[in-house]
Amino acid sequence: MIRATIFFFCLMFSSGISFANGTIAPNEKSALVDLYNSTNGEEWNTSWDLSASVDTWKGVELKDGHVVGITLFMNNLKGVLPESIGNLKNLVNLNLAFNQITGVLPENIVKLKKLKVFRLEMNRIKGAIPEGVGNFKELEVFSMFNNFLSGPIPESFGELKNLKELNLSSNNLKGKIPKSIGNLSKLETLGLFENMLEGQIPAEIGNLAQLKELVLSNNRLGGEIPEEFGQLASLEILQLQNNQFNSFNVLHAMDTQRFLVFDTDDKSLNPRFNDIQFERSRMADTKFEDADENE
Repeated sequence: MIRATIFFFCLMFSSGISFANGTIAPNEKSALVDLYNSTNGEEWNTSWDLSASVDTWKGVELKDGHVVGITLFMNNLKGVLPESIGNLKNLVNLNLAFNQITGVLPENIVKLKKLKVFRLEMNRIKGAIPEGVGNFKELEVFSMFNNFLSGPIPESFGELKNLKELNLSSNNLKGKIPKSIGNLSKLETLGLFENMLEGQIPAEIGNLAQLKELVLSNNRLGGEIPEEFGQLASLEILQLQNNQFNSFNVLHAMDTQRFLVFDTDDKSLNPRFNDIQFERSRMADTKFEDADENE
């Protein structure tokens, strides 16, 4: 009995030491190693020493023995995301922006149900956005501008009630803007610039009382601007140019002087570009020159 008790306390003590040194669940460490291997980790700007403790690996944030953050922004990742990334079920922040990630989004990525920040902008990811994106119930930021995404914008985005930023600009997305986006009561930024979206802007967009930035330029949107635009009291940036609208009457009734950026095809409305945020709203103007775009 005494030996068993001593063994138990020794085990707890050794476990505490291991945790202090960055030990994590084996399947989570394996997922990180898969990410390293599938994105040419040896050539990253700042690489990982796989023989060292995980808590020394650049951009990996641990909490209670689990991976809660991966930030490898502009770190020369080249390759595809592994399916095993879905094993990081405690992940809150994923930022792999401004790299050269290719391929499609892994099917298992929709298992990351604790995600709050999802940033994969300025990569070379193709294929459709999975309908399962609606699983990200905690999500506040979904940014994949300047990739090669195709297909429609999933209706399930409307289930992300905590979403504040949705930026899908500069992709190859088709179809209509989902009406369900009007459910996103906390949304502050909606960027759909430079796609192949068509049809009318859904009237439900007028429900977005917190919306500050709406960028829909360079699409194939048509019909009339919804009357409900008049309800967008928080709007500061509005860009609608290079579409196929029939009428801009609703915009004539709005107080355009309050906008920091205001751009449409009706030049009688006097475009306004009064703030440095204009540059941020145009971040997705230039797509990658990618010889492998259509792989």
